Amino acid sequence: MHKQALTIIICLFTLIISSQENKIKALVGGTLIDGFGSDPIKNSVIIIEGQKIKNVGTKGNITIPANAEIISTEGMTVLPGLWDMHVHTMINGHADYAYWDKTYPPLFGDVIMPSSAHQLLMAGVTSARDLGAPLKESIAVRDAINNGEIPGATLYVSGPFIQHKPYPGTEDFRWGVDSPEDGRKKIRKLADAGVDVIKLIDQDQMTMEELRAVVDEAHKNNLKVVAHGHRPEEIRRGLEVNVDCFEHTGLSSAPKYPDDIMEMIKERTAQMNMGPLFWCPTVEGLYNYEYVRDNPEKLDNDSWHLGLPDSIVTDIKRSLAHPDRLPYYQLTPSRKPTLKTKINQLLDAGVVLLVGTDSGIPTKFHSQSTWNELDVWVNEFGIDPMYAIRSATYWPALWMGVADEVGTITPGKYADIIAVNGDVLRYISLLQDVDMVIKRGKRYK
Repeated sequence: MHKQALTIIICLFTLIISSQENKIKALVGGTLIDGFGSDPIKNSVIIIEGQKIKNVGTKGNITIPANAEIISTEGMTVLPGLWDMHVHTMINGHADYAYWDKTYPPLFGDVIMPSSAHQLLMAGVTSARDLGAPLKESIAVRDAINNGEIPGATLYVSGPFIQHKPYPGTEDFRWGVDSPEDGRKKIRKLADAGVDVIKLIDQDQMTMEELRAVVDEAHKNNLKVVAHGHRPEEIRRGLEVNVDCFEHTGLSSAPKYPDDIMEMIKERTAQMNMGPLFWCPTVEGLYNYEYVRDNPEKLDNDSWHLGLPDSIVTDIKRSLAHPDRLPYYQLTPSRKPTLKTKINQLLDAGVVLLVGTDSGIPTKFHSQSTWNELDVWVNEFGIDPMYAIRSATYWPALWMGVADEVGTITPGKYADIIAVNGDVLRYISLLQDVDMVIKRGKRYK
């Protein structure tokens, strides 16, 4: 009898939770940026039923169900949940990679990576591409989020980096390739484990046969390949074997991309049958370093403490005690002036830029990185705000192959929606304080 009563209680509790999650919501009154790039919709109404968007319209032309929970978005900009296409959930701003990689791997799966994903979500990032982490932990954290066991941005994971040779002590999340067959074997192992994407670096150190084997095997398994663009030959080789997206602006302090690379890029973007050439420049960490160095109070924002024990917070703070001395950024003052030129070269060549931040690198926290990237694009580089927003919503979903599920605010898609007070197209930095976060119909903030 006792067991029966307990079973009844559990069933009732499950029904109550289920009914709450399936409750109809109506977001009413805000200015809607739907992700497609057209003029914002004033006095918008969005009906959410369960996890998905039921209807989208305006006051007066859409009926709000009588049983809906009405959430006022008056005076707010409403837009699709943001994407960050280059994050590292296994790190969180610590200045010493060698120390971090030696100390914290036992906590990656249970503490560090879940914390990073939760911080992204609370910053309005409902989806993220996690590029480089141990395979088992990557899959486990991604699946725990997707199953509703822990809160966090929906992650699309690469698992370990694929490169010519792993750096000493990093073999758990960097896999070396020493022959074409070894490359194919490693890709098949990742595909069998269920990764969403392949992360390729140092491809200029591989033989062309190894590189072709890696990319070819990935494509055979319906996996796209993202590749570093730090060095000229990485870009040349990446273009030759048709990688699907380049990461970083690269080329250190060189003032611009060489002419031969630009000709290759233009030739590629002209091939409409292949779709757009995508590039994730990750400029904010470099561009803002000197400001953070000279105004370190930014590092005191406690949003990045979420989910981290005090011991790790203290350790990260200790590593950043002297931001002017960080080896990671010593060349940055020479690199910063080249960033806008390289961005404009890519735009002029017809490349589609994706918002990604390298979030997790020294001084860059998952709770802050994405809005800072958008702010630099718009306010420092002069990129149109609507272009920037689409680079963080529509285009990432399309690249990831899930544009029929997310990326725009459209009936039938998952309700991944954020809102901020004020006009984001006029003041993009409003995204530093997202007022409302809804992911798959559930309100987190």
